Amino acid sequence: MSDDHTHVQKFFGARAADWDSRFPDDAPAYAAAVAELGLREGGRVLDAGCGTGRALPPLRAAVGPSGVVLGADLTPAMLKAATEAGRDREGQLLLADVARLPLRTDSLDAVFAAGLIAHLSNPAENLRELARVVRPGGTLALFHPIGRAALAARQGRRITPDDQRDEANLRPLLAGSGWDMTSYVDEDARFLALALHRG
Repeated sequence: MSDDHTHVQKFFGARAADWDSRFPDDAPAYAAAVAELGLREGGRVLDAGCGTGRALPPLRAAVGPSGVVLGADLTPAMLKAATEAGRDREGQLLLADVARLPLRTDSLDAVFAAGLIAHLSNPAENLRELARVVRPGGTLALFHPIGRAALAARQGRRITPDDQRDEANLRPLLAGSGWDMTSYVDEDARFLALALHRG
């Protein structure tokens, strides 16, 4: 997400209405990834770049009724689709840029980010902003419901050495942004990198 959000909003805005129907089988992958965050009853979590809010139901289930679930996205049409799907009942939706979140420092236990990193214009800076809002020892999950090779094949391209989600690139990117990567999985069925906020 760059300072000029027009491209991102146009891309996702045009796809928002049928986004869920294009990927109808992703719910179990989202639920499994959320489970790995280790959230507890009463926890506070942000779905950064929440799109249509597919992660909000498992995030709500993880933190329970006393927890706080937030979903932030830059594209109004995606938030509208989330509301139409009833996912606004699982958490509060925010029209917000992950580069400047309207949240207090150290106010969250975790951030879940599905498919977000590929759309960040300044990943190091944006990951630092996610670290700012997470308490020391809190968790970040960078997730995609299919792995890098499967996604590249779906898009008719090849994985390149500069792919930000390559472990050799992602580990130092996270480290320079206040995160320590604790696990990394890249298989056809999912991509999931977990990191702890150093504080």
